[in-house]
Amino acid sequence: MEASSPSLNFRSPTGRVTGRKPGWAIPELVRLRKNHLKNRYLPLRLCLATANGGVRVELNGIGDGDGVIIVDHGSRRQESNLMLNEFVEMFREKTKYRILEPAHMELAEPSIKDAFGLCVQQGAHRIIVSPFFLFPGRHWHQDIPSLTAEAAKEHPGVSYVITAPLGLHELLVDVVNDRIKHCLSHVAGEADECSVCAGTGKCQVYN
Repeated sequence: MEASSPSLNFRSPTGRVTGRKPGWAIPELVRLRKNHLKNRYLPLRLCLATANGGVRVELNGIGDGDGVIIVDHGSRRQESNLMLNEFVEMFREKTKYRILEPAHMELAEPSIKDAFGLCVQQGAHRIIVSPFFLFPGRHWHQDIPSLTAEAAKEHPGVSYVITAPLGLHELLVDVVNDRIKHCLSHVAGEADECSVCAGTGKCQVYN
């Protein structure tokens, strides 16, 4: 597997990556060789961590010294922001991660800076920022890296990783299909509104 960039040099999954510039770009998709099933396009299974003048490859796995920030866009609608909190609690219950905080990129609190500080207060030495976005765009390429870098300035010695957004993950097929089937069941009178539509009356047939 090879990738080229003006500031990065990938050698192997276990090698080190050095960066000459503060800014860096994450390769989005890597085509894997054909296996016995089919060709697949999957996200690169490496995270780029930054700390004190360099970029290095980190292996996956959350340890006691890691803090996770799940960050969404942020909304002026409070119910949308509160839904992120609910998701983070679900995530905490499922993963049992010790240090886990929600954050909004803009428009609402807590900010990435707030969440970064809370993670460090709880003993985190590495921060994993996970964008709760569907597809990569400007926010992933520019805004979140910039905001995270700014937050990290107040915590020397603490490294951070920005993971890929949800992207073309196969499990999203199940999520979308579950939503479709539930809404159709509600329209047919066989199920109540889902937690998202509850009380809105939006899940109906329009002519």
